[in-house]
Amino acid sequence: MFDRRTTEALLMAAAGLPILLVHVLLDASRTGAFGWSALLVPGGLIAAFVLAHLAIRWRAPAADPVLLPLVMLLSGLGLAWVARVSPEQADEQLTWFLVGIAMLVLTLFAVPSLERLARYKYLIGLAGLALLVSPALFGVEVNGAKLWLRFGGMSFQPAEVAKILLVIFLAAYLAEKREVLSVSTRRVLGIWLPPARQLGPLLLTWAVSLFVLVASRDLGSSLLFFGIFLATIYVATGRASWVLTGAVLFAGGATVAYSLFSHVRTRVEIWLDPFADVTGRGYQLAQSLFALADGGLIGLGIGKGFPERIPFVETDFIFTAIAEEVGLIGGVALILTYLVFCMRGLSTAARARSDVAALIAAGLVGAFALQVFVIIGGVTRLIPMTGITLPFVSYGGSSILANFVLLALLLRAGDAGTGLAAEVQTATPSPAGTLGRIALSRRLARLGSVIALLLTALIVNLTWLQVVQAEALVSHPANTRAILIEQRTPRGAILTSDRVLLAESVPAEDGTYARRYPLGAFAAHVVGYHSITLGRSGIEAAANETLAGRRDFQTLGEAIRVAAGIPTPGADVALSIDSAVQRAAEEALAGRRGTAVAIEPATGRILAMAATPDFDPGAVATRWQEYSAATDAPLLNRATQSLYPPGSTFKIATLAGALEEDVATPSTQYPGPGRMEIGGAPVTNFEGGSYGLVDLRRATSASINTVFGQLSVDLGAERLVAQSERFGFNEPLPLEIPAAVSVMPDPAQMTTWETAWAGIGQPVGEHDRPGPQVTALQMALLTAGIANDGVIMRPQLIDHVTDRAGLVISSNRPQIWRTACSSATANAVSEMMVDAVERGTGRAAVIRGVKVAGKTGTAETGGDATPHAWFIGFAPADNPTVAVAIVLENAGTGGRQAAPAAREIMQAALGR
Repeated sequence: MFDRRTTEALLMAAAGLPILLVHVLLDASRTGAFGWSALLVPGGLIAAFVLAHLAIRWRAPAADPVLLPLVMLLSGLGLAWVARVSPEQADEQLTWFLVGIAMLVLTLFAVPSLERLARYKYLIGLAGLALLVSPALFGVEVNGAKLWLRFGGMSFQPAEVAKILLVIFLAAYLAEKREVLSVSTRRVLGIWLPPARQLGPLLLTWAVSLFVLVASRDLGSSLLFFGIFLATIYVATGRASWVLTGAVLFAGGATVAYSLFSHVRTRVEIWLDPFADVTGRGYQLAQSLFALADGGLIGLGIGKGFPERIPFVETDFIFTAIAEEVGLIGGVALILTYLVFCMRGLSTAARARSDVAALIAAGLVGAFALQVFVIIGGVTRLIPMTGITLPFVSYGGSSILANFVLLALLLRAGDAGTGLAAEVQTATPSPAGTLGRIALSRRLARLGSVIALLLTALIVNLTWLQVVQAEALVSHPANTRAILIEQRTPRGAILTSDRVLLAESVPAEDGTYARRYPLGAFAAHVVGYHSITLGRSGIEAAANETLAGRRDFQTLGEAIRVAAGIPTPGADVALSIDSAVQRAAEEALAGRRGTAVAIEPATGRILAMAATPDFDPGAVATRWQEYSAATDAPLLNRATQSLYPPGSTFKIATLAGALEEDVATPSTQYPGPGRMEIGGAPVTNFEGGSYGLVDLRRATSASINTVFGQLSVDLGAERLVAQSERFGFNEPLPLEIPAAVSVMPDPAQMTTWETAWAGIGQPVGEHDRPGPQVTALQMALLTAGIANDGVIMRPQLIDHVTDRAGLVISSNRPQIWRTACSSATANAVSEMMVDAVERGTGRAAVIRGVKVAGKTGTAETGGDATPHAWFIGFAPADNPTVAVAIVLENAGTGGRQAAPAAREIMQAALGR
């Protein structure tokens, strides 16, 4: 077994590792590189603690071995984050730590025993009271509270020293009067009280705490000192009624102060609703809550937070700065460190050799724990905010010096082998004393339970903020932190499959990054936009996590870089888009409203997706009002979001259904008059053309409505809708970006006449979802399914993702989405589509030397409006490599307008 000091040395070595790591990571976040120079400051601090360890070996060899390593850990982390949030104050903070360690050693030499120190209790008590009330009389106001004295250029917070002096006074007084105070002589309101003359000093303490509340304008300091009073008197007497009475008195005083004094009321109102005036008096607390929410479970990364947005972050809100960057996990670890310190301090009190030493240790631990609770509870909105500091972590010389003295007194209380022999003998317990010590141990255990509950409440509240409420706080309208986070990190690039750059991030002079779109509006609806004020769309939105930087790190080095706060570029996203095909699609649409989609049938890779009018993603922020108010909706991706009547292009679905269900064959004949009654209402051909008796092959190439009306009725509404659903209708499309659902009506509600027109591609009748209504993407998938032997592949816009070195992180493999029909049916339909191009309405899509399959469509839009022009097709028909769907809004007939535009797109895909 190791002795106490050896154990202390080993624990200090363990504590030194996280201290060094945090300092190195913070230095790397500032400089962008790892350097040995980052170890100099924490190394000097650790060396000073080693000297303190040697002094303890000499002057307090039996003291608790855990306290000093815990303080070293807290001090090292505190110094790191003070340097993080206020670099100009880091050297001063290090100096205070060195002076504090010297005060620790000096106290061990100057105080040979706590029993001797207690002899001067009244002098110490008066000094403590004087220090406590001095800021109220002579102090300066900082952040709404009067807690500071200022001498020239130096500031001093006397409450830090006052708490220790008052603990010593209370402990010494209660140790001397414990038996008298434990004996009740009168009953007031059901509570037994000791002799009145013994209550004077205690009532004075209560009165002073209320004076501090009113005059110093700080509820936290008042609560801290009255809490010390209650904790110490309970440990001394064991009377819970005293604690209850004191709590009621304090609550009454606080209520009166709330009613009478505006500054107290303001603090409470900020606590109740910091968002009522989020840019004014509630700003500080609101920013703290936003920071905690951004930190979440694992934090933003060391050096990646925004502590500069919180006023007084290096003092009052240092815990927020830490929890923002290391998350709930780090924040809880810090609170647990304080809890372990308190439990070890109470263990010291339990084994102290005298009542006065035990009470001093218990009072110091109570003061320490309550201070931790008050400051963390304030910045996390568990209780109203205060102006006190977080022990060993916040910036401030008076706090550091006072807490090192506190540590020295705890070490002295735990060093049972110190003092004169006569004092040791006096401390030897008698049977009665043994019983008293057992009772004292029980009270200390209860105090420990209260402290554990208080710090557990901090953990529960922190979990609520950083996990449960995090999303709501992050999305709060007043929270603009996400904008800053995105500006700091370079997003990955977006490229076409042939490596044409579509989007990239470029550095600005202030260290942030701006999004740039080198080709302007090219493929704008696919790429989308990324704006710090307007949000994201397209691939910028769909692949945001990938572009912004992956969290499932590929290497240990990458994980360390992110932990250090070094900006980690996002991964690059390579699209399936082919720049030549995309350019041809955009040129085919130029000057007209419409959309075109080109797909590789065997893989589902989208080679082109164009829509006009379009927009410049780089100008969205400056032209948002113009874009959003335009009647032709340039921001709308017509390929995926606009629903159109498909016109005669839908006849391919009707034809596939009829062949699949053996309702007809390509040679089946139907009459093709210019007009005929079906279901009691007329069905007409385009421009009234009459064709006599024709087979389905001829009806398809000539696009005869009356024939397909009869075919649709023969197929029936239920089977017609079922076939359309096999092509993907009435179901969300599995695409990376949002896509509208192409619809068909409920077959049970369709009349014969409605069924006839639906098979022709014209939605008629009144239904919840009149159909067919389609997106261009859906029709491109239908076409690709026919081209691919009846199998529709899952559509994909993202081909693969690469890291910044060009190595492939992930790639999309072709996947079957659905089987629309048999290969025999698909081949039969393909042959009829070839006839439609070579001898029918689609002759304008002919490509010399290539067999093209296609179908035109002229979709009526109602009234006198010019119909939409459609064309769907694929090439080469005998070995398809591209399938196309194009619709030109109000452009006229598909054969005259859409077919030649589609030909240009197919030629580009074929490299012709």
